[in-house]
Amino acid sequence: MLIINGLAEAKQTKAEGDSKIEYLNIAWWRNYNDDILIEHLQNLYQNNYDLKNTELKIKESEKIVKLEFASELPSVSFDGFLSRDFRSSEQRFGSMSIPSYAQNNFQLPLTASYEIDIWGKNRLKTKSAEQKLEIVKEAQRAVYISLTSDFASDYYNLIKTDELIKIQDELVKTQQEILDKIKIKYDIGMCTINEVLTEEKLLTSFKEERNNLEDKKETLINVLRAYLALRDGDVLRTSYSDIKLIKNIPEQFNTNIIENRPDFLQSEADIKRLGYDVKVARKELLPSIIIFGQIGLNAYNFSDLFKSFTQLASAGIMPRLDVFSGGRKMAFLKFKKYQYDEALNNYEKTIVNDIKEVNSALSEYKTSKENLSQAENRVKIQDKIYSLVQDKTQIGSGSNLELLYSKEADLITQKDKVSNTINYLISTISLYKATGGKNLTEENI
Repeated sequence: MLIINGLAEAKQTKAEGDSKIEYLNIAWWRNYNDDILIEHLQNLYQNNYDLKNTELKIKESEKIVKLEFASELPSVSFDGFLSRDFRSSEQRFGSMSIPSYAQNNFQLPLTASYEIDIWGKNRLKTKSAEQKLEIVKEAQRAVYISLTSDFASDYYNLIKTDELIKIQDELVKTQQEILDKIKIKYDIGMCTINEVLTEEKLLTSFKEERNNLEDKKETLINVLRAYLALRDGDVLRTSYSDIKLIKNIPEQFNTNIIENRPDFLQSEADIKRLGYDVKVARKELLPSIIIFGQIGLNAYNFSDLFKSFTQLASAGIMPRLDVFSGGRKMAFLKFKKYQYDEALNNYEKTIVNDIKEVNSALSEYKTSKENLSQAENRVKIQDKIYSLVQDKTQIGSGSNLELLYSKEADLITQKDKVSNTINYLISTISLYKATGGKNLTEENI
């Protein structure tokens, strides 16, 4: 356990060089007091292909920002030109004629150009690309929150299935004992065949339920392997008896809790991005000014190429304005305005949906918490009943068959408690996911 904790601390120390480790929110997952879960989440961080792809998308977006920023800088290129005019019968320059004309041409210039960003158009394009990058970063964080939450939910469902299989095995064993005793009663004429058939039917349903649990267990293991990019082998997990419940989660939140959600931050960044795009579309209607120049060598004989008189230099300013473009630029401006209005509507819709999801997750959390409390009370009551039946059996006033029925009822209430316990844990994970990866135990709401 100390090795796992040390690994987690080491990776958190590494956060300066690898900022995405913070998306795992290890501080939150430590509330579950499960070092095996922490280790799995760290392996998920290292090996999951979906997370690797999100990192590649970040790098792609960063390069797009660099591409846009490059348009703010001057460009310099080498445009070499080597040619030869082969002999022809005659070469004319107006009234002058040169017979048997042939000539070489060597040009080796450096060409520079720069668009003066007097309207700030290129800077706005870069800012728009930066907002696209923010959107992709929030999309990456959303994937982290979703994957870790889904993994943890399946992990605890697997623990629940393990425990339910144990109880189900005991149920099958107990029901088999009940059936054996009922058959004895039938053989001596103390019960009808219907009672035997009823117990046999119940036994088959218990066995069927156990088979379904085994199938669910195998499915969950395969799902968790896929998360961890494992091809085979079992998935290490803690036992049901070692799980810890989180008790200090608030039961109400302010609406500003949604401001941490990735989709909310994405919608904000999208509004900013399209705001920049609208400004760019307006500035496209204005003239642009380009400074250009060349410096290099120009010669007609290779032997003269590097002599002083072959030096070439030119410079100029080129103002440019589209007088007529068929309404293309105005249509583009209106298109961007419509996109901006659509982004505003999506922003309002996101707020409504986010509040709905948080409220739904909060309602699920409260319900599962209350259900767990009721299940615990039911187990206590059934334990008392089972204890009383045991006492009756010991003093001879109760039958073994009655004791088995009571034991069976006790096992069924234990199953309910196991299910409600894990459902409560999963509801806390759903609430964490709905609030955008908030460490809810640290929220003073």
